Amino acid sequence: MSELLRLGNVACIRGDRLLFEDLSLTLNRGDALWLRGPNGTGKSSLIRLAAGLLRPASGTVERRERIALIDEASALDAELPLRRALDFWARIDTVDGHRVDRAMEEMALVPLAEVPVSMLSTGQRKRAAMVRVIASGAPTWLLDEPANGMDDAAQARLVAAVAAHRANGGAVLLASHFALGVPDLAELDMGALA
Repeated sequence: MSELLRLGNVACIRGDRLLFEDLSLTLNRGDALWLRGPNGTGKSSLIRLAAGLLRPASGTVERRERIALIDEASALDAELPLRRALDFWARIDTVDGHRVDRAMEEMALVPLAEVPVSMLSTGQRKRAAMVRVIASGAPTWLLDEPANGMDDAAQARLVAAVAAHRANGGAVLLASHFALGVPDLAELDMGALA
């Protein structure tokens, strides 16, 4: 089956505000969808709905297979050295250390393996979060502002990781203020839904 994620007629209310309603989308293997629009239009909320961290006010969310999420928090223990913090997630995701090694190489973080997560810059933490996502082996990636704090070289690594994931049958839902240069990227203007 090629379908990995389906949202059917979902509505999202945050506080007393309706962010969007009757939103439907499907992500199949190889797809990438860019959620764009100004702050407050529901990009992050839609990512959280897709992840199962928020419940829709109405509609349905169906996830097939595993998902991996990047949001504003890196979800890495700040007191641990980077590699140990990543190994924690590798155990949860039941992946071996070789996948973590390859993902660290892909995101150019091998030299920082022994640096405590708390000492990493914002861009390095985002790259570390991408290592966690890449190593997880999850077919569906939910990426909320994954390039925040990244320089051009790190963004190029992110784009390459997304391309490789899609080429291997993965799908990506990306919330960002800019397209990052990801090729063949479908768009959903969240601002137009308000």
